[in-house]
Amino acid sequence: MAKHHKTGAAELGAPMDYAEHEKTYSGFLSVAKWGTVAVIAILAAMAFGFFAGGPFSAVILFILICVAAWFLL
Repeated sequence: MAKHHKTGAAELGAPMDYAEHEKTYSGFLSVAKWGTVAVIAILAAMAFGFFAGGPFSAVILFILICVAAWFLL
């Protein structure tokens, strides 16, 4: 029987770098969270700017939503 070596493909039993996996997953969750916040803020600001008038007020609302999300999340 052949000796089992700890190198090679993961399917063959190579050790996994769990710290790097966790770091990558944490980064993915962070990007997904802030991307969702940005999309919601943009949509809310666009609706506010359309119905309440003026692009300046929409930009202010967008900034306020992003700052509020920063402190709440």
